[in-house]
Amino acid sequence: MAASARYWTRLTEPLVRQNPVTLQILGICSALAVTTTLDTALTMSASLIVVIVASAGIVSLIRRHIPSTIRLIVQIVIVASLVIVIDQFLQAFFFDISQRLSVYVSLITTNCLVLGRTESFARNNPPLVSMTDALGNGLGYALVLTIMGAARELFGTGRLLGQQLLPTIEQGGWFQPLNLMLLAPSAFFLLGGLVWIVRSIWPEQAEPEDFVAPNVGEPGP
Repeated sequence: MAASARYWTRLTEPLVRQNPVTLQILGICSALAVTTTLDTALTMSASLIVVIVASAGIVSLIRRHIPSTIRLIVQIVIVASLVIVIDQFLQAFFFDISQRLSVYVSLITTNCLVLGRTESFARNNPPLVSMTDALGNGLGYALVLTIMGAARELFGTGRLLGQQLLPTIEQGGWFQPLNLMLLAPSAFFLLGGLVWIVRSIWPEQAEPEDFVAPNVGEPGP
């Protein structure tokens, strides 16, 4: 029972309370760049989940045989090899989405989330728990990308996954697409708003203030 609870915690905690994007601010480059549509966000999420789970499992399996002096090099080689496979798969079977994702699939190799979980957790734990931890973090990342991708596509075009949900004025409907949602600044606004909502619900996620300004009304020393 204790073991199952440990796995469940590793899987569910990164979804909200320990979400790698909203709490640790990891992987935001792709979170901001590939969320203009839901299909690209989902594809990027699936790609990262496959890479992070597989790399965590491989690193954990060979962790006792990796010299500490070259551990980062070995981890990057493992991650890069998996990313190449994913990239080639997308180009072969999902070419249009692969073109829209551009270089961001390749940049999974240097994603702080992937390297962070292999270095800080998989390198020190057995394969099953390492892969469970990686899956939880990957799903937490995917949750943020899915929310942002759905919001930007829906309010930017009135569509979701290519299906028209909000009839636009050009189609004789009532909805005026918000072109700002398809531009880069909207991703910053949405991510900032999401972080604010999560940290308002769970105040313990907010970092302590580094400096507190003195009260203007207080007398001097």
